[in-house]
Amino acid sequence: MVITSLADGIARRVETVGDAVSEAFFEPVIRLGVTGLARAGKTVFITSLIANLMDRGRMPGLSAQAQGRIRAAFLQPQPDDTVPRFDFESHLAALTGPDPHWPESTRAISELRLSLRVQPAGLLSGLSGPRTVHLDIVDYPGEWLLDLALLDKGYAEWSAGVLDRIEGRAEAEEFLAKAHATDATSPLDEGQAQALARAYTGYLTAARDAGFHDCTPGRFLLPGDLAGSPALTFAPMPRAERPARGSLWRAFERRFDAYKAGVVKPFFRDHFARIDRQVVLVDAMGAIHKGPQSVDDMRRAMAEILGAFRPGRNALLSRLLMGRRVERILFAATKADHLHHAQHPRLTAIMQAMLREAADRADFAGAETRAMSIAALRATVEETRTHDGRALDCVRGRRLDTGRQAAFFAGDLPEDPARLLAPAREGAQTWLDADYSVMRFAPAPLSLRPGDGPPHIRLDRAAEFLIGDRL
Repeated sequence: MVITSLADGIARRVETVGDAVSEAFFEPVIRLGVTGLARAGKTVFITSLIANLMDRGRMPGLSAQAQGRIRAAFLQPQPDDTVPRFDFESHLAALTGPDPHWPESTRAISELRLSLRVQPAGLLSGLSGPRTVHLDIVDYPGEWLLDLALLDKGYAEWSAGVLDRIEGRAEAEEFLAKAHATDATSPLDEGQAQALARAYTGYLTAARDAGFHDCTPGRFLLPGDLAGSPALTFAPMPRAERPARGSLWRAFERRFDAYKAGVVKPFFRDHFARIDRQVVLVDAMGAIHKGPQSVDDMRRAMAEILGAFRPGRNALLSRLLMGRRVERILFAATKADHLHHAQHPRLTAIMQAMLREAADRADFAGAETRAMSIAALRATVEETRTHDGRALDCVRGRRLDTGRQAAFFAGDLPEDPARLLAPAREGAQTWLDADYSVMRFAPAPLSLRPGDGPPHIRLDRAAEFLIGDRL
């Protein structure tokens, strides 16, 4: 096995060298990773980004478009034959059809290649014709990304951390009762093991719905073809003293290691380690609505996520020797169309403060990071209404549950982000001096002019940060 692993590693290194040389001298490739946590809007972001790069009438913030240097954009087969294709056409039809609706969310990894014909800028503009730049967009669930933190942990450490963190959560009561009532030193009983795994999966599902983000292992929530396998049949257990071979503890320990070796490591090796630009989508308003604990949990989850990245600059020599590094990371607060534009700077400031630990770590390692408030597909319009003698800046859109038009005011976000983050860090259960609401809107019916992509908020600026320097 060691020889096989060495040979596989050498083969991958040779492939990396070949790709790096080809990209440097012929057709550059940008691999953009798109991830986020549940309901952050990954599918909508990718669909709208592709549509707006193909029809660029709404992309003035992308400098290559503003300068008229993008001559054409076209879809091509993705380079990885074993990775499912991102179903762009179906998702776009869902968003822009006669009865617009949100597409299905990300449940597995997928990929799409968009090729751009771009006229070089600067001194090269008059010496050469247009060149092709490939944008490979890799879509993967944020829950899988959280699993990368497991690679540095053993089963005992992971179990202790999980049990300590979820103690006192109402969603965990049933599972904790089962775990504490089970003798981990007893001989393995497969029925008992499956019952514990089901209870833990039930907790993870409830925790995610309640706004918590520390939901590992991620494949318990999105198992795919691993459903029912031993690699997903374990759960955290209280520390067992000297568990014997064949005990429940030893079985769970072995399955935890198998999960890391057979699920987490291949994902890192085959996909994640090849990314050089990354966007992390965050439903910040959803977390704020659910309360201080959800905000603090999101802050810690984002810091843990960034620990999985390999930030730095993609110099040719370093890529040949060490593989790719993530050069730019965008932390994007999605659904900015649920707020009046006057509050967008406050939402961005909250994002910057919430992700300070994560962003500082990336900046220190050489990567460029940015926080931004965006809406990949604008579903509302703005209006001002008077309520109790006070003018409220609202948004209006089609409610997802009833289909009726409704005006919505989410509440005034604080100018000082510490007013949210301090109670979150201190473990407060509710906001003491404010109430933040959310409303789910359906996509608005669209009538697009030729050359225009779907309406958005700052998607062009997001694209400029992520890929503008390479066009």
